[in-house]
Amino acid sequence: MNAPLPATHPALSAPAMHIDAAAADDPLVLTEIFADAVQLVEWRRPPQAAISAWLASHAGHLGSGLRQILRPGDPVDLSRFPAGPGRDALAADLGLLAEMLGELVAAESIGLRLEVMRQAMCPRLHVDRVGIRMLCTYRGAGTEWVAERDVDRRFLGAGAAGQPDTDSGLLRPGYRIERIPPFAVALLKGSLWQGNAGRGAVHRSPAVTEAPRILVALDAGW
Repeated sequence: MNAPLPATHPALSAPAMHIDAAAADDPLVLTEIFADAVQLVEWRRPPQAAISAWLASHAGHLGSGLRQILRPGDPVDLSRFPAGPGRDALAADLGLLAEMLGELVAAESIGLRLEVMRQAMCPRLHVDRVGIRMLCTYRGAGTEWVAERDVDRRFLGAGAAGQPDTDSGLLRPGYRIERIPPFAVALLKGSLWQGNAGRGAVHRSPAVTEAPRILVALDAGW
């Protein structure tokens, strides 16, 4: 990462939840991701009524979602989806998140994936093999994650020997599964973040109980 280390904000509205994660209702909490120990941050914000109402009416008409590469100033094109104020609000919000991520990490482009899921996409706990990823769930349950103190990384992936996460040894006694609230914006470090080999936010997709679940994932391109 070549992005400069921003100063931390002295008056975030909520304290860090764990040494490796932080959450607040102030978007400046996103800059906490540059702290070496922090692997996940959440900007908690309320649902947008126009988007929620539009998705309630049209979630079944979005196909598999969309993929788009955005460069600075590019609009998000949702023209294939049913028109309405909620669609316009969603396009504006996706554009805002792409702009925020691009500016935060000095990315030349942002890869945007709007996922429309009828089953869990990644149900096992894992670490993304990326530098950084931004997530926001607009409909359904938010992404689940586990604090560093609650996992034994030896049992991630192939180390689980095919056993469920609850049986493999990955989850330590007394573990707690955390969940990112709907409409909250989360940044998750992956294993390719500079100096982060062997680390990264341990997370998974939740079970889909309100189908379809709708999530945006944004990846920085350099």
